[in-house]
Amino acid sequence: MWYPAWALRRSDVSHDTPAQAVAEDGRVVARNQLAARAGVENGMRRRAAEAVCPTVVTIVQDLTAEMVRFEPVIDAVEALVPRVEVVRPGLMLIPIAGAVTYYGGESALVERVDKELRAFGTDHRIGLGLGPFAAQQSARLTTDDRPIHIVDDDARFLATMDVAALDSDDLAATFRWLGITTLGAIAELPRDAVISRFGRRGMYAHDVALGLDRRVDPRDIPEDPRIESHFDPPINDIEGAAFVARNMAQRLIGSLSSHGVAPHRVIVTARAADGSTRSRTWRSSDPFNDRTLAERIRWQLRAWVDGVSAGIRGGLEVLILEPADLSGQGRQMVLEEDAKSYEETQRALMEVQAIAGMDNLLVARPQGGRDPSQRVLWERWGDEPSQPDHDLQAPWPGGIPSPAPALVPPEAVRFEVSFVDGIPEQVRLRSRWVPVLSWAGPWRSVGRWWDGETSADRYQIVTSAGAYLCEVREGSTYLLGVYD
Repeated sequence: MWYPAWALRRSDVSHDTPAQAVAEDGRVVARNQLAARAGVENGMRRRAAEAVCPTVVTIVQDLTAEMVRFEPVIDAVEALVPRVEVVRPGLMLIPIAGAVTYYGGESALVERVDKELRAFGTDHRIGLGLGPFAAQQSARLTTDDRPIHIVDDDARFLATMDVAALDSDDLAATFRWLGITTLGAIAELPRDAVISRFGRRGMYAHDVALGLDRRVDPRDIPEDPRIESHFDPPINDIEGAAFVARNMAQRLIGSLSSHGVAPHRVIVTARAADGSTRSRTWRSSDPFNDRTLAERIRWQLRAWVDGVSAGIRGGLEVLILEPADLSGQGRQMVLEEDAKSYEETQRALMEVQAIAGMDNLLVARPQGGRDPSQRVLWERWGDEPSQPDHDLQAPWPGGIPSPAPALVPPEAVRFEVSFVDGIPEQVRLRSRWVPVLSWAGPWRSVGRWWDGETSADRYQIVTSAGAYLCEVREGSTYLLGVYD
């Protein structure tokens, strides 16, 4: 269920003049019919919209206040269908599978919900689909004359839809650059290829294009992952409660992150001092992080405290956060410090791979081998790790002892070493000779004679300028690696 212009549901906004609501980044998130007829579109920059419609009245979006106004609408729907999931103020997902039989079919249930919502006005839209994504896209196709749209087959319905429906400008632009303009074209692509090039976002795009976003893949989670806080005396200050909620969100996300999982749905439960309990489920297509979860808890608490239902009488006594489902977070964060950095890094790597080609962005994985160059397996970034060619734990007679070189050239390069009676004495570095301070070896490597390889002797050499791994074969010396 969706209210396209919920942000404009304010007493200071007139229906007789063009109006628009802008987010903190200055983009239009809602406009009324008069503004739309003048050419204002959602996603426009504020200045561009005001240039198109000079008479438009602009307000800044207030999500907390929007949630306060939206709470009675949620309560009304939950009286008909339990376990409503809130995406944001003005947009909720209604799980109707269990209620269809009770109300006598999908159409009857939708009509019943529509009738209940008319008490709050007639500007709501209802879209019906098997999955959340298809349902939201169905709602976007509604009009004032036809405010209800029902989808029978998610994949078929989504097939002709433009890739812009993914709500990711850079991902959609990359798909178009590759000649892929519809969700149906994405659905026809091999799943592994999409994941290898686009990562988790590509996997999500492929799933929704196929109509497979009905649930999040379950993962093993720690026993009783919920976070619970008790307040004595009960808290009446909403900002104080929001501060505690932020700490709780950090604890919940942190505990789940250590298990490699993240929540897509979180149940927020508040128990008031008078014993009454209120609960709400929040949903996000991307896994919640501590910031986005804390933000939604604050909205919800404000809605309960300031709303007409007066949901927390006598103050907040207990606050509970509980994940409703979990999924893998994707690749382990190594270079990134937080979720935002992680997403930015992933996006940059995707763009590089899209430009350079799938085979030109590689990651190194360790494997067994005698030489440093053999101990590295290069694979395409985004691919699932494959089984190494050589067992890392197997014995490798004649292998170079630890430590491994920090730098290994892609090919062996000539390296001048002066030997006296088989002992390295000097190393030529550019234009000067540097004395050898210490050395180890040689380690004899017998080449594969059937492939034309010759035997070689390997040395570890330490000088005042650095430490090196070199190889002597057929009277010439080659650099194999440089130690840190």
